[in-house]
Amino acid sequence: METLAYPPIQPDSKVTKTEDEWRNTLSPEAFHILRQSGTERPFGDTYKQFNEQEAGTYHCAGCGALLFSSNEKFDSHCGWPSFYDPANAENVTTKRDVSGGMTRIEVNCAICEGHLGHVFEGEGFNTPTDQRYCINGAGLKFVPANR
Repeated sequence: METLAYPPIQPDSKVTKTEDEWRNTLSPEAFHILRQSGTERPFGDTYKQFNEQEAGTYHCAGCGALLFSSNEKFDSHCGWPSFYDPANAENVTTKRDVSGGMTRIEVNCAICEGHLGHVFEGEGFNTPTDQRYCINGAGLKFVPANR
């Protein structure tokens, strides 16, 4: 997960690019996750970074849209960054995902339509929403609050 010194400029409309443009602007891992609905391995470097990060905001690695905040983050011990609610709900969409032989709710960036992960409900976490947004860290950029 890349750490930025300053928040990225927030897009004011949909961001669309060709596959080649996305491939040229994203890291190979971010491209695989955001554009091909991939998943990073659990308990990897981005998960470790996430657990060490203090206050700040999480933005889409594809378009810079504000997605999540440290105010809603928690460690669910699942191996991926977890949030109980988006920081800006307008920038996050969900849809039914029946891939992999199971039914889940996929989470996407509303601005660039990048795949972020999945949201799960009713798992019994002690959070205000009882939701776990299980998000691939390589699809995010972190901006510390003190910057």
